[in-house]
Amino acid sequence: MTGEHRIVVLGAGYAGLSAARQAAKAAGARVTVVDARTEFVDRVRLHQALAGQQVPRADLRKMLAGKGIEFVQGRVERIDAVARRIALADGGSLGYDTLVYALGSAGDRSAVPGAIEFAHSVAVPEDIARVPALSGRIAVVGGGATGIEVASELAESRPDLLVSLISADEPGGWLSAKAHNHIRAALDRLGVRVLTDAKVAAVAADGIALVGGEHVPAETVLWTTGFAVPRVAAESGLAVDPRGRILVDEELRSRSHPDIYAIGDAAVIAGPDGRDLRMACATAIPAGTYAATAIAARLRGKAPAARKYRYVFQCISLGRHDGVIQFVHADDSNARTVLTGRTAAWFKEQIVRMVGKVAQA
Repeated sequence: MTGEHRIVVLGAGYAGLSAARQAAKAAGARVTVVDARTEFVDRVRLHQALAGQQVPRADLRKMLAGKGIEFVQGRVERIDAVARRIALADGGSLGYDTLVYALGSAGDRSAVPGAIEFAHSVAVPEDIARVPALSGRIAVVGGGATGIEVASELAESRPDLLVSLISADEPGGWLSAKAHNHIRAALDRLGVRVLTDAKVAAVAADGIALVGGEHVPAETVLWTTGFAVPRVAAESGLAVDPRGRILVDEELRSRSHPDIYAIGDAAVIAGPDGRDLRMACATAIPAGTYAATAIAARLRGKAPAARKYRYVFQCISLGRHDGVIQFVHADDSNARTVLTGRTAAWFKEQIVRMVGKVAQA
């Protein structure tokens, strides 16, 4: 290889930062990270920010400069995969030799009438900034990990609020019986009204209409179910699935454009059993590290090592003093070991701190 090999990473989330950090170690590589934000905020702490707590923030330009990585603030408009150039919303552009696509995901409120107008997503930092001052009745839609954490955090830190959790399924129902039962008991203890087998038909200014006719009054509706990825990949001609996520091979290269690697929520990554890996920092960080390692191997004229993957646990906060740690097998199926209570809360906090350090290391 002669000259510098330009590696451009689109997105400064968990996946993008882990890829950039690893890629910067490759001999002869010049790494640039592009993101519309200037700060890194731990996505796994957004429920805390929503509850009014101070969460750590890092200046991306300063953080990356310390690792010899250039930072460009900009919103990606399009990829010219033939010319190998990135078009930015401000009219600027960047050339690349290898591209790492890690633009992540955002909340999707388009499936239910009125949700876009009257509900608030909590998926990215900008969402939290747009949520109005909370008061009175709060309806949290979605019984997944995000919905559970949001409802628990608000109920614990804001006892003046009346919090409801609305879900088609039992909150935590995908976990073991011990973990699921602890989550339900914690929600009851915190005073969260839980409505299960409940499907939202529409959202209005005064609350939620459920399928079947029941009305759930709320001053604020927080939407934690559904996701969408940027349309950049699809509109740039890359092979994507119906949701717009990039289809990748075992090396995490685009199936249609092998000089583009895709990682994180915006990629369809197959797990050990062929199922898609779940959207989580536990997926994003190892994928980013592997993609950068594979790029470095290719630059040396070597074939990358086979990608190996395994999960260890799932973590859910239930306020600042309680939580659930569900240990899992490599394929993400539930194992027998479960931590709950203050031990789980402490464990989750250590994991979150470690994740933040890994992304920024």
